[in-house]
Amino acid sequence: MKLSDGFDARRLRPRGPGNWRWRLAAALSALLASFGVLLAMAGAATLLGRPPALGPLNDSTGAAIVLFLFGLLFLWIGVLAWRLCRRWSRRRSGLSMSPHLMKKRD
Repeated sequence: MKLSDGFDARRLRPRGPGNWRWRLAAALSALLASFGVLLAMAGAATLLGRPPALGPLNDSTGAAIVLFLFGLLFLWIGVLAWRLCRRWSRRRSGLSMSPHLMKKRD
């Protein structure tokens, strides 16, 4: 199919305002997930018999279990928020195309 000289595909889907808010939220949620990984690793290190990584904060086994569970919770919440932010930042406004015609990116 031959395109005419005056055709501009960028006019079909006008660019809206930038999505810097969603990028910032995705970065903060990635930081939360990485903090969760670090907490879980510190709790697991204490549970496996290594010296406490956080000093007197996780000396006992109970404190190490709580630290490990909070780390997993922060990891789960961070990954969930990161996925949600990416989904909202990729949402397009403009042409309404059928979802099965779009490329699968997520």
